[in-house]
Amino acid sequence: MFGACRMIVQIYEVTSAAEAAALSALGVDHIGVLVGPGEFPREQPVARAAEIFAGISRDSKRCALSLSGDVAVIAEIVARLALDILHLGAAPDLLDAEKVRHVKRIFPAVPIMRSVPVMDETSIELAEEYASVVDMLLLDSCDPADRQIGALGITHNWELDRRIVESVSIPVIIAGGLGPDNVADAIRVSRPAGVDSKTRTDKSYGTHTKDLSKVRAFVEAARAARL
Repeated sequence: MFGACRMIVQIYEVTSAAEAAALSALGVDHIGVLVGPGEFPREQPVARAAEIFAGISRDSKRCALSLSGDVAVIAEIVARLALDILHLGAAPDLLDAEKVRHVKRIFPAVPIMRSVPVMDETSIELAEEYASVVDMLLLDSCDPADRQIGALGITHNWELDRRIVESVSIPVIIAGGLGPDNVADAIRVSRPAGVDSKTRTDKSYGTHTKDLSKVRAFVEAARAARL
């Protein structure tokens, strides 16, 4: 489903159709938009997300990232938006495996990617639990006090990532402070199905718009890396 032959490259957060089109042209596989009703900063309304998705070519997948722990909010996003992957990024205590299973029952044909916070040994158990429900995992850095996983711009333990990759039977994307300069090292250590970048392919920290030269370098470094 997600392509096992080459390294998947995923880029977030896209904020315009022109930016989405440019990422597609650079060969980005998964293009992500943060979607929601405004509970979290930078969330795009569904109508705006649809406009952004319109810029994505058929060679790239449209990923809708929800940070909500409310199944009703998530269901509305899926029902109203043409997406290829539903990405659930709420903290585990807000969106446990049973809630995710409920979403899967409502939308059985929609591929689901679940963010997993990488902290310690408990992350392996958590990943295995979600892996029994979803189609893909995203391993990311986290702040235990935050309601969401990721978007911190810091790395975590790639060896722990590798142990999670080896413990589940679904594709795993790694995230957390990855950019053109360190993505090859992360791939060699963790051996994932794909890699994700947000903060370190932005124009600068806090801008939330993409630097296309950084994205190009990230794609090239990821595709050139050897497992």
